[in-house]
Parts: sequence; C-alpha cells; structure tokens
Amino acid sequence: MPHDFQKLPEKDGMFSNINFKMKQIVFRFMKKADSDLEYFENEANALKEYPKSRFLEVVQDVGFECDFCGKCCTHAFNDHVYLLKDDVSRLLEIDSNALMPSPYFDFCDQDGRFYVSGYSLKTQSDDVGSCVFLENNRCRIYDKRPLICRVYPYMIHREEDDSGSYDWREISGLNEHGLYGAEMNENEAAEIYEITKKYESGYINQEIEFLKAVSNHFEKNKLKHIPKVYDKRIRDFEKGEIVTVFVYYNGIFHEHQTQK
Repeated sequence: MPHDFQKLPEKDGMFSNINFKMKQIVFRFMKKADSDLEYFENEANALKEYPKSRFLEVVQDVGFECDFCGKCCTHAFNDHVYLLKDDVSRLLEIDSNALMPSPYFDFCDQDGRFYVSGYSLKTQSDDVGSCVFLENNRCRIYDKRPLICRVYPYMIHREEDDSGSYDWREISGLNEHGLYGAEMNENEAAEIYEITKKYESGYINQEIEFLKAVSNHFEKNKLKHIPKVYDKRIRDFEKGEIVTVFVYYNGIFHEHQTQK
C-alpha cells in the first residue's frame, strides 16, 4: 500500500508547519495500518501452509472432552467472544441487543471516535462476566452459537509462548478446564480441523478487509489517527464515559455509543 507524501501542498518550497504536522500524522496512521495489514497477510499465507497432519496429531493426542464446566463462556476465563460477519447476521435475528463493539479499539480519529473491526457478545453482570446467552450453565442458542464457540478450545494460531518462542498453538486453556485423554479417531479430528481453519481464515480475512476499509475511510474523509487522542479517549472509556465507536460490518462502518 504505497503512499506518496511528496504530493502534499508546499509553501515557499517547504511544507508549512501545519502541513508538515499533518504529513507526520497521516504517515503514522498509514504506517500502523500498513503494518497491521502486512501482519495479517503474512498470517493468511502461513495458515495456508500449516500442515493438517500436525493438527490431527495434536488434537488426537490431547483428546479434549467438554465437561460442561461453563468456564469458556465467561469473560473471566476467555475475555471476549469475537464474531465473524456470518455470526453477526445470524445473531441480529435472535437478539440485536446481545452485540457490542469489540472491546479493543483499533483506531481513533482526531474527533475522538474509535474504529474497530467487528462485534463481540455482551456479558452479564455476574462475578465472572458470563456470556449473555449462558443460562443455568447452558447456552440458550447452542444450535445457532457463533463459530468460535463451535471451534473452542481448538485453534490454529501463531503466538509467543512463555519462553518467547513464536510458534503455532492448537489448544487454548490446556489443563485449565475440561477433560483430557478421550479417544478421537482421525475423521473426528479432520472435521475439527476444517471448522477451526474456517474460523481462523474468516477472522484473518475480516481483519484484512477492515484495515483496507478504514484506510480508505480515513483518506476519503480527511481523518487522522492521533495516538494522544486515542490514549485520552481510552482513559475516558475506562473511567466509564460514553464513547463513539464505528464498527465495521458487512462493508459499512456502523456508529455506536458505548460505555464500559
């Protein structure tokens, strides 16, 4: 995504102070957007090369079995449930009030408005932040639950481990919930692989689409991502103030007023 900043207006052969500051701000935003885009494009390529045989070996060896503890359905254990576009479309028909902007905002314009790549599920106000659809330790929409809920605890995701090694992980929350050592044949493992890869690929593609869209949106509307404004509005949000968040969904930025 090349950007030619030499075409910004000049004054007496040099950038005016205002235009120079604008150039720096635009450059910082484009650098962040380009860096994030490059990361996700690299992850997409790596996912294509990921060996299916490795996943099958790992999940069959672990033999995870759900024991209905309900831990994975809480904010305390799993932070938040990030939704793909198809999940959102389905959940809007069930209960639109169950959705919220994903809590980790990506960008903020000069007017203090945030931008984020998607929606997440709301949580209840109990001690552990149970999912809004969790009732008596069971999911009320189990047959229509989001893809990430169908996949969990499986994943095909690269991240650093405790030793700083950057490598693939296939199981989340290992030895922290559920049962282990259950028998799993290769066909069962292969089905889990296909749905897990579908989620991971969908997530990466959604992030890539968002980053391209937000870059175009900022450029078209002469918006600027300013770190100082971002930091201030995050502090305001943490204090309980209402903030404006634009959520990217189905090719459009949807405006929301949200409060922590």
